[in-house]
Amino acid sequence: MTKIAILSDLHGNLPALEAVLDDIDSRGIEEIYCLGDLVGKGPSSDLVVDLIRRRSRHTIRGNWDQFLPQPTDSETLLWHQRLLGEERLDYLRALPFSIEFRLSGRYVRLFHASPRSVFERVQPWDDYREKLSLFEASDLSVEPAAADIAGYGDIHNAYMQHMDGRLLFNAGSVGNPLDTTQASYVILEGDLGERKKTRFDLTFARIPYDIEQAVRQAEESGMPELAPYVRELRTARYRGLPD
Repeated sequence: MTKIAILSDLHGNLPALEAVLDDIDSRGIEEIYCLGDLVGKGPSSDLVVDLIRRRSRHTIRGNWDQFLPQPTDSETLLWHQRLLGEERLDYLRALPFSIEFRLSGRYVRLFHASPRSVFERVQPWDDYREKLSLFEASDLSVEPAAADIAGYGDIHNAYMQHMDGRLLFNAGSVGNPLDTTQASYVILEGDLGERKKTRFDLTFARIPYDIEQAVRQAEESGMPELAPYVRELRTARYRGLPD
């Protein structure tokens, strides 16, 4: 059986990514798939991109990966663009939209936010029919078939739900978790490429990392929007929520 580590929403947090990769290595997992948002928010987008390019077999784009390389007047985005440099920005521009494959007789579709857009946000508490639509294919999908297993990132909130005989999961966030202050990723285990139903496992992993090291790196970098970023790391509370 193949074990696949599913990572998402790294957001330039190098200590969190390194802790997750150490955990992946300790479990003997060789396949790593990344669901996007490598960059932005944190101070180390350049190093995170370089590390994921070495370690992840398949990486797709998230909303930050899509809008950050675009022309902008935002001083925050310009800071991150200068940090990344043009070659890494070109890498982000070229990332595909989805990862699709068969595992233990199930069709798996992985995307950042929805099968239709990197900007369509679906939370675990949203309408049942809205979540059910995440199994549907779109004109951005590799295959027109509906998925048996759909996995995504974007919301920084890990969960799993069985829906009409199918399985929906969110991998949470490595670098900017907003449900608990530990980095999150998912492990899929099954027979890769197998069309017959065989054993399939899904495991959520929560990994502690040195948050204060990440805070120091952010402070030393001179990054914009430091205070809300540090608050999110320390509290796992989204900056857009009232105090």
